[in-house]
Amino acid sequence: MDFNRTRYIPMSRRRRIYEGKGKTLYEGPEPGTLIQHFKDDATAFNAKKHQIIEGKGVLNNRISEYVFQHLNDIGVPTHFIKRLNMREQLIREVEIVPLEVVVRNVAAGSLSQRLGIEEGTQLPRSIIEFYYKNDQLGDPMVSEEHITAFGWATPQEIDDMMALAIRVNDFLTGLFLGVGIRLVDFKMECGRLFENDMMRIIVADEISPDSCRLWDIKSNEKMDKDRFRRDLGGLLEAYTEVAKRLGILIENDRPAGSGPVLVKS
Repeated sequence: MDFNRTRYIPMSRRRRIYEGKGKTLYEGPEPGTLIQHFKDDATAFNAKKHQIIEGKGVLNNRISEYVFQHLNDIGVPTHFIKRLNMREQLIREVEIVPLEVVVRNVAAGSLSQRLGIEEGTQLPRSIIEFYYKNDQLGDPMVSEEHITAFGWATPQEIDDMMALAIRVNDFLTGLFLGVGIRLVDFKMECGRLFENDMMRIIVADEISPDSCRLWDIKSNEKMDKDRFRRDLGGLLEAYTEVAKRLGILIENDRPAGSGPVLVKS
């Protein structure tokens, strides 16, 4: 299928499939596709804390596009097909596995609280954790035993998700290290992609500063959603800095308040 020739349907005329805290999914132009729209909503603590931060969706769209395109290029299967505009991507339709896969390289957040390990402590090795996607329950941490017992994923699917998580972690660690950023941890979601009689597990959702902990290597300055969670301020500036370092934004003179200027790919 030539996805470069798909027709664009205005948002007002599309059927909404799903609305999450940070993104909305619409029916795609071709069977087996969806349009993923990035919103400006910033949420934390399962949406108990909520704010609109103008321009956040644009930055997350571009950063996630950059990451997913590179993952596709190195052979890591993802749902990403192409970016459509400032806020939207064309993606493959998948059946989302109801689990969040969290990869931790450095102690932070809930791991530090649970185990009493000081934030910033380098872990002996990367640790993979699973959380059950359920806002009402606060996305509780679960074991592989829970996952297989309740049928959320099979043992083979768990193996596939862990293998993907390790590959994504290796790629992201190197990518961010190259621009002076420490990848502390990140959250990844996976989906089942059905093609003919085949099913495979692929990376879905998004990978952006909303779903990663990113610290400046020299200053340990937080460049991710913890700026919102912990009332540090400067979230948009931090996300913009991440995009600049990755080479997604161009530097040029612009009127104050016009927001980030984005490179056309």
